Amino acid sequence: MINKHVPVLLEESIVNLNIKKNGVYVDCTFGSGGHSREILSKLGENGKLISFDCDSSVKEWLKNINDQRFFFINDNFSNLFFYLDEMKIKSVDGFLFDLGLSSMQLELPRGFSYRQNDSLDMRMNQNETLNAEKIVNEFSEQEIANIIYELGEERKSYKISKAICNSRKRERITNSEDLTRIITGVLGKQKNKQHPAKKTFQALRIKVNNELENLTNTVNSIFKYLSENGRIVIISYHSLEDRIVKNIFKKKILEDKSFDIFSKKPIIPNKEEIEFNNRARSAKLRFIGKN
Repeated sequence: MINKHVPVLLEESIVNLNIKKNGVYVDCTFGSGGHSREILSKLGENGKLISFDCDSSVKEWLKNINDQRFFFINDNFSNLFFYLDEMKIKSVDGFLFDLGLSSMQLELPRGFSYRQNDSLDMRMNQNETLNAEKIVNEFSEQEIANIIYELGEERKSYKISKAICNSRKRERITNSEDLTRIITGVLGKQKNKQHPAKKTFQALRIKVNNELENLTNTVNSIFKYLSENGRIVIISYHSLEDRIVKNIFKKKILEDKSFDIFSKKPIIPNKEEIEFNNRARSAKLRFIGKN
């Protein structure tokens, strides 16, 4: 049985958050609320959980949470500092990030998936102006190639970019099926299990949502809020995210001796979790803590 909405590495996340009964916690990526609900179940009556998500569609998952200890903010986690200051919170006992797309978002008709035909949107926050359609139709061939290479780690980025630009001369590219067809025409069918469009779709989504810059800036800035024995737990799903997290944690350990609790190697899901929840297959969890 596969459950699409089960949170990834749930037990490992909670254990490494080292939850204090009356602590203050921030779930930076609410999604369908699985991690938030588990954190709430561990908190005492004076505990507090603040959850962020920039996607307004997640409000559907808020209906069953009626808890005075819980505060939901419909905004990107990169803006959490404004809200923490507004709430006069100067010390946080734990931050949790579950990065990337949720299974819920993959089901939305926004062009996130190359396996279904939707409009080329890819915005998590529908209030933003930049979408994937604008990139593939209006950015230069060089700009598109750079995005696909740097954010998708696709070696044939220039060939894909050239094919996209040739195609858009004939007709505007407006849906995920057309973009997938263009990419497959360049790369053909892959011998391994990875879909030929996966890296390009990943790159466009990361660019549209400014994911890596938001992650870098936010993680670098939250250390100042972390309380004694506080933890930061981050689950990532591809090498670019994991590299950023690893390097930030490593740098912090070297610079600040009060941070000496950390994961030297990433924690990964076991075989049983991957079989139960396919989304977990590429997940890596890293944590850092203050002594």
